[in-house]
Amino acid sequence: MNRRLVLASLLLSVLPATGCRTEGQGAAVEVTVPAGSPFVAVVDSLSARGLVDQPLLFRVYARVRGAESQVRSGRYAFRTGDGWARILDDMVAGRVMTVAMTIPEGFTLRQIAPRVAALSEASEDSVQQAFRAADVESVYEVPGPGLEGYLFPDTYRFAAGTPVRAVLDAMTDRYRAFWTPERRARLAALEMSERELVTLASIVQAEARRPDEMPSIASVYHNRLERGWRLEADPTVLYALGGPRARLLYAAIDSVADHPYNTYRQAGLPPGPIGAPGEAALDAALHPAQEPYLFFVARPDGYHTFTRTLSEHNRAKAEAQRAFRERRPS
Repeated sequence: MNRRLVLASLLLSVLPATGCRTEGQGAAVEVTVPAGSPFVAVVDSLSARGLVDQPLLFRVYARVRGAESQVRSGRYAFRTGDGWARILDDMVAGRVMTVAMTIPEGFTLRQIAPRVAALSEASEDSVQQAFRAADVESVYEVPGPGLEGYLFPDTYRFAAGTPVRAVLDAMTDRYRAFWTPERRARLAALEMSERELVTLASIVQAEARRPDEMPSIASVYHNRLERGWRLEADPTVLYALGGPRARLLYAAIDSVADHPYNTYRQAGLPPGPIGAPGEAALDAALHPAQEPYLFFVARPDGYHTFTRTLSEHNRAKAEAQRAFRERRPS
């Protein structure tokens, strides 16, 4: 056995006689180790928070273990009864406290920015600047344009204060992990680019209220694209308008008539995603239902009525409007 480990074990064996408490008992305590902090300052913090009864002996113990220069910066969680070995092991291994950051499916960059800023302890403006950097597509290996749609919706855990770049790396890594060889093969069979597929999936994500309808919604848009029809997808117009509205009126649609994301006026898919599609929406875009529908209209229960002809669609739309009126409080 290494001589240092032998000495550390012998020293640790006498710690109960020096006032060390029973492992894991006591109050929860947080300790922050600033980057570049000298070990003596770290020990002072541990002592001030009641974690180390004998700071000088603790420093000797750490020196014997050769750990004085190996403590990593970050925020740690301990209990006042934790043994010295556990405390030192955690700080050397960098087992810092983490916080959860959840990004729901369909979130746009505008919605994601505040969450990344809060986690990274950075300004929201600096996060937005990171989103808009000229080289984001090459840095994060996404098809663009920009990062919209490629910060994968999921729950992540990071240490508080994690740099924005590291957060975006993790989120785009998660996006790229979606693309298994089987999904790449399916994408090739559809004769679509990765950007086109993600763009379509983002529209499906925005339209669907029930995950089980995603393949049918995807089917409608695939059918429209095959026929050369305009998609006429409300979420793309709302994206062009800058966000959701209680009602999407024709005047609002006309106000952004020339916008490339207005699929009522522009043919084909918009230039890029309108939000971050989740795995279910991406798979629905890859594997649309084999159905002949070309239209759908939302119902009050969150489901949609799918139809094949304009006359059928108009009847379904009238029925849906009547159902919505009946649900409104008198």
